[in-house]
Amino acid sequence: MKIYLGADHRGFDLKEKISRWLFEKGLVFEDLGAETLVPEDDYTVYAEKVASMVGKDTGARGILLCGSGVGVDVAANKFDGVRASLGKTPEQVKAGRSDDDMNILVLAADFTKDDEAKAMLEAFLETKFGGKARFARRLSEIKKIEANN
Repeated sequence: MKIYLGADHRGFDLKEKISRWLFEKGLVFEDLGAETLVPEDDYTVYAEKVASMVGKDTGARGILLCGSGVGVDVAANKFDGVRASLGKTPEQVKAGRSDDDMNILVLAADFTKDDEAKAMLEAFLETKFGGKARFARRLSEIKKIEANN
């Protein structure tokens, strides 16, 4: 599984920590920016980069960060095949992976402590899609919605 990572200026510091955690775990990932702290940058740039890659590669996952998490969440979910969700707790993230095959974890950098982010990241990476018939049916329904919009 390849992981794509992106954050604006408000998520930059936490993204750098996540990048180190991913590296330490020996995971394959690509940091799509910001490469340096740019106080005037826009979250839409990074949401587009990550979501476009995850939407094309069904086996990929993404991690997006901005201050509230809402901006990158909204922007990422404009892409077909993307199921981005704001992480609140490890349990909620596990449910999002198991039930909804969430493929982009969104973190609110201004409201998430480092240890909380790491716990949610681990839940996101370790939890598999449950594959129950009703979950698969719902994902199929989402694909139909995407095709008609």
